[in-house]
Amino acid sequence: MNVADYMQTLGEQARAASRAMARSSTKDKNRALTAIAAEIETQRATLRAANAEDMARGQENGLDAALLDRLELTDARIDGMLEGLEQVAALPDPVGEITDMKYRPSGIQIGKMRVPLGVIGIIYESRPNVTIEAASLCLKSGNAAILRGGSEAIASNKALAACISAGLKAAGLPQSAVQVVETTDREAVGALITMPEYVDVIVPRGGKGLIERISRDARVAVIKHLDGICHVYIDREADSTKAINIAINSKTHRYGTCNTMETLLIHKDVAETMLPQLDEAYSHLNVELRGCEATCAILTDIKAATEEDWHTEYLAPVLSIKVVNDMDEAIDHINHYGSHHTDTIISENYTLARRFLTEVDSASVMVNASTRFADGFEYGLGAEIGISTDKIHARGPVGLDGLTSQKYIVLGNGEVRK
Repeated sequence: MNVADYMQTLGEQARAASRAMARSSTKDKNRALTAIAAEIETQRATLRAANAEDMARGQENGLDAALLDRLELTDARIDGMLEGLEQVAALPDPVGEITDMKYRPSGIQIGKMRVPLGVIGIIYESRPNVTIEAASLCLKSGNAAILRGGSEAIASNKALAACISAGLKAAGLPQSAVQVVETTDREAVGALITMPEYVDVIVPRGGKGLIERISRDARVAVIKHLDGICHVYIDREADSTKAINIAINSKTHRYGTCNTMETLLIHKDVAETMLPQLDEAYSHLNVELRGCEATCAILTDIKAATEEDWHTEYLAPVLSIKVVNDMDEAIDHINHYGSHHTDTIISENYTLARRFLTEVDSASVMVNASTRFADGFEYGLGAEIGISTDKIHARGPVGLDGLTSQKYIVLGNGEVRK
């Protein structure tokens, strides 16, 4: 079977499975999640062997240390997958929830019901544990899923797919509710993102190049974010201890995440006092600083920032810094250079903070908190399928609710329109 025919078969099976998943009970979905966890535990040695095959091939192909680390399935990471399945099973089921019921003058009652999206295609790289994260969230939200992992993890993903299939069968749900694409041919991605008759939404999880390609070529709705150019703005009325702690944590907690701060903005009235303290702290952590002209006048040993720096998601121990005249300039900078992901203000002036919340056009806007909190788990979603910077449907961390939609429901008692 050629790739196009293979992908169409997956699509047809997923569409049929999505109908069954939409009417499945919470009990059945949770039973499937529990059964998948039990199968993963049983097949732990098989999973490790499959992953060892991927690791050996990755080393032969010259994958760098960071990619090999993401690819590896250690016992601790398998334990994490089991814990994740347990957590998703414990989450409230959003499907079927009815809200906003109200009577109209005609006598009819109108409300909204939360329903699955249908078939979700997820395209991701490297980390095989994403296979379980994606499968669990799609199942709990009543969707069918087609999962296309990276070619470097093909053996691991096939082994995980077998565990998922066994768990679905044990729960009496269609095994085609979660299908892992078993070809590494890149043509499979092109087919997946151009099958609107079978796929309702695509979620790309990977580098900017992958997401740009999916966004450009897809004929299916896409939930995505391209960059994580996140900002911390230290206001003139900031508490210095809070400001320094948050600025350090936002940048250095982890460098390679999309919610890591990439640009620090600081009010001119506190720059001379606070920047040397920040410089000392970042220096101990080997963070390279690049500053505007005013910043370089205070920190004379750092590099000058270029126009490109304000547009850059470093994903590395590099930070750009700009001194601003006031909050208006900070907001203008964020809305111009930012990626609409996550931005925070440090200030004890809650009138200004409220303006910041209102006027910064990002998926997550914060007051006196680290940008690193922009995460599905930290937001109480239990888990997330990704983060969206779009404005339609889901925005911010996308959990179970983000994998559902709403439809209007109308309850009547024989009313007719006059």
